[in-house]
Amino acid sequence: MAFVITSPCKEEKAGECVEVCPVDCIEEGKDMFYIDPDICIDCGACEAVCPVEAIYMEDEVPDDENEYISLNRKFFEES
Repeated sequence: MAFVITSPCKEEKAGECVEVCPVDCIEEGKDMFYIDPDICIDCGACEAVCPVEAIYMEDEVPDDENEYISLNRKFFEES
């Protein structure tokens, strides 16, 4: 299980999450940031500092944001 960044990041794209990640699993995309599920250690540091509350544990992503689970995985499959 990994953390997932959802739609509020598109409006903000602040980057505090990148700065606090101890394993450098967060990468910047064109419109938002993404968390590599293969590297994420589920520490929660990113979730705690997100100014727009865009980061959730995968199984806690709100129903209306579920598409971001697959968008996140797809980002790393294509890179």
